[in-house]
Amino acid sequence: MTPPAPALAPGPVEKRSLSIAGHRTSISLEAAFWEALGALAAARGTSVQRLVGEIDESRGEANLSSAIRVTLLDAARRGMLPLTDDASARNPETKHPAPAA
Repeated sequence: MTPPAPALAPGPVEKRSLSIAGHRTSISLEAAFWEALGALAAARGTSVQRLVGEIDESRGEANLSSAIRVTLLDAARRGMLPLTDDASARNPETKHPAPAA
């Protein structure tokens, strides 16, 4: 029997720019991770920029995009990430805040 297809297709990587600790940086994540990052920030009552700044401060030598993904996985495992059955999470054509130019 063939295993079921994953609910989320990876989709294209989106690059966005944020200011962190006073400097501009670009972050590349798949749309599903950008959506989860926004959901976690909202659940914590903060902005995506501030949340990424916190992740940046605590990541050590890890790549920032990887540190964000690991943070989101940890939050989901701990039940701190509000997961939805929103079809937009699975559709890479869904509109999200504008990617970095």
